[in-house]
Parts: sequence; C-alpha cells; structure tokens
Amino acid sequence: MIKILGIESTAHTFSVSVVESNNFLKGNILSNVKHSYIPPNGSGIHPREASRHHSKYCAQILKEALTKSNTKIDDIDGIAFAIGPGLGPCLRVGAVIARTLATYYSKPLIPVNHAIGHIELASMIAGVNDPIVLLVTGGHTLISIFSNKRWRIFGETLDITIGQLFDQFGRHIGFSSPCGMKIEELASNSEQYLELPYTVKGNDISLSGILTSSKKLLLNNSIETVANSIQETAFSMLLEVTERAVAFSGKNNILIAGGVAANKRLNQMLNLMSKDRGISFSSCPIDYSGDCGAQIAWTGLLAYNSGINVKVSNSEIKQSWRIDEVDIIWRK
Repeated sequence: MIKILGIESTAHTFSVSVVESNNFLKGNILSNVKHSYIPPNGSGIHPREASRHHSKYCAQILKEALTKSNTKIDDIDGIAFAIGPGLGPCLRVGAVIARTLATYYSKPLIPVNHAIGHIELASMIAGVNDPIVLLVTGGHTLISIFSNKRWRIFGETLDITIGQLFDQFGRHIGFSSPCGMKIEELASNSEQYLELPYTVKGNDISLSGILTSSKKLLLNNSIETVANSIQETAFSMLLEVTERAVAFSGKNNILIAGGVAANKRLNQMLNLMSKDRGISFSSCPIDYSGDCGAQIAWTGLLAYNSGINVKVSNSEIKQSWRIDEVDIIWRK
C-alpha cells in the first residue's frame, strides 16, 4: 500500500491530503484538510496576502491532515506538491514545505501540475478512464482529450476564464473572490434572460465581452437577472464547444472538473446534452471540485508509481505550465 502526502497552494487555498492505494485505479482519501484566504469585500486574491495566509496556517493544516489520516510522516512514501501553474508567492510556500519535508525525512519529491490534479482526481472518483474533460476553474477554461501520452487541448478560452468572469463581475457588485457560488445563488432567483455577447471561435470561446456588457446591463436591470444571463450565455458557449468535441472524438463520456463543476445549472445543461447524445456524464463531487490537497496527493501517487520525482535543486515552481506540456506516462 503506497501513501502519498499532497500539498496544494496554487492560489487562495492551502491544503494537505494523504491518499493511499495499492492498485492505482482507485485511491483511498484518508484526509483532505484545507484553509482558504478570504479577501476583503470587492477585492480579488492578492498573491502576497494569500501567501502570508498559507505561511500562517501551513503547520496547523499539515498536522491535522496527518492526524486525521492516522499517519506518521515516516509512513509516507513520497511528498507531492503543486509546482504550477498558479500564483508565484503562493506556490513558493507549498514548494518550500514540500522540499523541507522531503529533505529532512529522505522522501521522494514529486512535482504535480495543478490542472492535471483536478482531472486525475475527478477521473478516479467518477471511475472513468478516457473522458472528454471540461476543466472550469479560476485559472482554466478548456476542453481536453487524452492522446499520445498528453492531455491535448481541444478548445479553450481566448481571454478570461469562466472563474475570472464570475469573480470580476462579483467583485464589481461588492463580493470578494471566489464569487462563483454567489453568482449561482443570484442567478437562481431569476428566469429572465438578457442578451449578452456570444463568442465562439472554432473550438475556442471568448468571455470578456460578457463581462463588459453585463456591467452595463446593471444600470437598468436587477443583479439577479444579469447574473442569470451571464450563466446562461457562458454555459451555452461551453456546451457548444463540448458537444463539438464529442462529435469530433467519438468518446462516450463527458467529465467536468474544477471549482465551477460545483455549479448546478452547468451540470444540468451538460447532463441534458449528454442524454441527447446517448453518452454518460460525470461530475467531480463538490468536496473535491475546488482546489484541494487530494488532487495533488492522488496525482502524485500515480506519478510516484511511474518513477517520477525530482531533486530539490530541480524543483523550481512553474507559474505558467499548460497541461499539454506535461507527459502523462501512467496513462495508456
């Protein structure tokens, strides 16, 4: 039985998890402890302040994760950490802790791409091996298909992500990031739809026009109606390019991962489209859809089993690291 400790610190959340497995198809999440930095109202995530938050809570979160998993650090087979992409100051906190643990306790140091962590954990929990993945987070909005040892990007945002759309609109009306749940709550209180820019270019989408126009619509319309219009427009664009990926690839499963995977309306729309297409639909559970250590620990376990680890001297963070640049040697 292999046990991996995973550290997540890419943005506003610091999280530590312990995951074990002996078959590398299904993992047992023994603990998944996290604490998130909350900005002031109307503000976004300030990298320096978020990193200070991580430094303040890291020892507490690490201790709690080990205690909840009933695991001693000596029983851990490797230390996995999110090496990127993400906010530099935040990534450095997790990297320093991972390097320190790996060095002091003579454990392998395993770098993990944060976005691939989202995908691999969602795949494991859903029990799907070869899906079309819709990854929707604050840092990513893309459709990916696995081919030739890499997650290939079939389509993506050309400007801001769906998470950034929600966050920037939310901050405009006085909330603090992340704002996705607030936008969803507001949207659920209106059925009225106002036309917003619908921009699909091939397999890619553009969301910045929705943000600009929605701010203007607030002058003469309720916040709830504008929020509903934002969701309906952005989600319809995502549905169009996802359905195109289904038709192109011939795959029979759609998997949604990332923090926005918790949105009920997006899940409803994807589920209806999947039924029309005669394929299955899976969604990452809300407890694991946002940033968490379990994503890093499980992906780290897969990497460890494939012989992937790095020396401390080669563990520099990668603030911009696309998923299609990462070799996935554990998948066939």
